[in-house]
Amino acid sequence: MATALHHLSDYDPATVPDASNMCFGIVVAEWNPDITGALLSGAMATLKQHGTLPENIHVKTVPGSFELIYGAHQMVLHGGYDAVIVLGSVIRGETPHFDYICQGVTQGIAHLNATQEIPVIYGLLTTNDLQQALDRCGGKLGNKGDECAIDAIKMAKF
Repeated sequence: MATALHHLSDYDPATVPDASNMCFGIVVAEWNPDITGALLSGAMATLKQHGTLPENIHVKTVPGSFELIYGAHQMVLHGGYDAVIVLGSVIRGETPHFDYICQGVTQGIAHLNATQEIPVIYGLLTTNDLQQALDRCGGKLGNKGDECAIDAIKMAKF
């Protein structure tokens, strides 16, 4: 759904399962740290709000968004998690690099979801400019990290 039609932080708490017995891995890209840090804060706060114990939220960082695929795969293989969330931010520049990174990460995460035993939640912001990213990491359109946490809880319970 287009973000313009859906605030990323709005949801019905009654539709979210209890997450008190769940464990989550989160892989965060270091690139665009102001954006990814805000996404991480949103995801962690939302997981805790729904009962996840802080010690059951394990965060690992990777240098950039393309490395989210490897980080998520390692967490899936070795972490014992109920779900893994990937958080990153790619902002369009002057070269086609944006397209390659966005397509590669999308395909990589889709592949993990199709072949692995636990869900991997896609939290990659793909924006045209910095303001669009700021609007989606706690700004006027909410926080994609919140949405990813809710998705992780729901998919873990699936």
